[in-house]
Amino acid sequence: MLAAAGLVSEAQLREGRAHQRNKGIRIGEALVQLGHLDEVTVTRMVAKQNAMPFVDLAKGTIPAATLARVPAELALEQGMLPVKDKENGLIVAVDDQLKRIVADQLSFLLGCEVTVALAAPAALQAALRRYYGGQREDTVARAMGAEEGDTSDAPIVRLATRMFKEALDLRASDIHIEPKGSVLRVRYRVDGVLRTIAEHPPHLAAPLISRLKIMGSMDIAEKRKPQDGRIELTIDGREVDVRASILPSNHGESMVLRLLDRGANLIGLREMGFEEDDYAQFKRLIQRPHGIVLVTGPTGSGKTTTLYGALAELNRPDVKIITAEDPVEYHIQGINQVQVNTKIGLTFARILKAMLRCAPNVILVGEIRDIETAEVAIQAALTGHLVFSTLHTNDAPSAITRLLDMGVQPFLVSSAVQGVVAQRLVRRVCKECKESYAPELAELRVLGLDPALVAGCKFARGRGCRACEGSGFRGRLALFELFELDSDLRDAVFRGEPLERIRASALASGRLRPLIHSGTSKILAGLTTVTEVLRVTRAAVEG
Repeated sequence: MLAAAGLVSEAQLREGRAHQRNKGIRIGEALVQLGHLDEVTVTRMVAKQNAMPFVDLAKGTIPAATLARVPAELALEQGMLPVKDKENGLIVAVDDQLKRIVADQLSFLLGCEVTVALAAPAALQAALRRYYGGQREDTVARAMGAEEGDTSDAPIVRLATRMFKEALDLRASDIHIEPKGSVLRVRYRVDGVLRTIAEHPPHLAAPLISRLKIMGSMDIAEKRKPQDGRIELTIDGREVDVRASILPSNHGESMVLRLLDRGANLIGLREMGFEEDDYAQFKRLIQRPHGIVLVTGPTGSGKTTTLYGALAELNRPDVKIITAEDPVEYHIQGINQVQVNTKIGLTFARILKAMLRCAPNVILVGEIRDIETAEVAIQAALTGHLVFSTLHTNDAPSAITRLLDMGVQPFLVSSAVQGVVAQRLVRRVCKECKESYAPELAELRVLGLDPALVAGCKFARGRGCRACEGSGFRGRLALFELFELDSDLRDAVFRGEPLERIRASALASGRLRPLIHSGTSKILAGLTTVTEVLRVTRAAVEG
């Protein structure tokens, strides 16, 4: 439509499409960012495309009686502005055609017909500030470090932007926004541990969640059901991918934002924490010509990073690698990566079936979630492909019973699975304030160490400094539990032996290296502490 109206040339349109693909934005927004069009022109065309009226908020004034029909808090929360009274109704301006749903909500509240008109985003934000003045969000935004003139957006927008920037500066992996009745609590997870960063006035909950919903293309009117979304940001030149999840709670909607800094370098297997013996065994597993290699652990334990490290080891010009991911976290040169999209039926199982027609050597399936995906992955492993995937289990041997519980036949599991890696992340002792100390007898006993064999050995801990913000830890590394199947273990799986018997056989034959052993070696190397290792391996020690 823009090209047909002579507003952009073909060259500008091609440039806009390229910018659109890179940034994951709409074509109109891309053309505005490139300077080929202004917001008003694009918004007029979008309004025409969606059969919506357009309103130019830069012209004229809105009567006070019209503004009074919609509460200021609701107008700011939903990003809308009443612009004109009409017979038995009201016209409100919004900046996104997807916000037309607010008309139904407002119509129910006001008891009259509400019509939605489209306005340029910058003009709408300016009008909201002009008619409703500086709200209390402005004070909070400045308190978090956002300056008065840092953007032309509303205070709540600056508050959200500042929150993302601060989380990245603190190396946070996720942000938790939790309404608690009298306060709105914001916590960041840094090195695997949650920290309370701020407690805002409760009235900020609704506008902040609404702003984040809009950024994540979620339904701002739906407040009763869980929702998931995805936000792509560029902060200080760093491309950040955010996975947003909303869960309704008794005090309002709670939101978790998982951050992925695309600009960060991929971590190699050695840097993650693989020791020489573990690395040699894992490398032997991933160099098999076919079969399944599984990585297990809870959410946020670094499973995907381990899989990417394995692919990096195998990524050569003579090897074809295809992945199915949700989402694609890192773009790796030389690898064919496919994004799962359940809305159009592009599931792990469907992508996996299509992969097999593309003659790959190595396949990565982001997660085995159901019997269909598991069966297709196993069939791929049995027909000459090397398959990598993840499962959510507590330890490595449990991956076998998890597949059986899904409904996969024991003979298929015993034939296809080559090995399993279970992992956990522990905090690394801060290098700036690291100090040595003589371990107590109780610490040695809980790790299963003979005091006579480690006499004179020194453990490490952090005193706490500015670099680690007094915690004594900075950064994380992984503990690994490797489980490799041999012929005896395959027979045990085929016969349907209990998990405990399979685990005992694997330990006796040396085919299973428990997490606690990996943790002990990290402690002896001065990389982490006894407390950290016990935090993630206590169940295994007690068992």
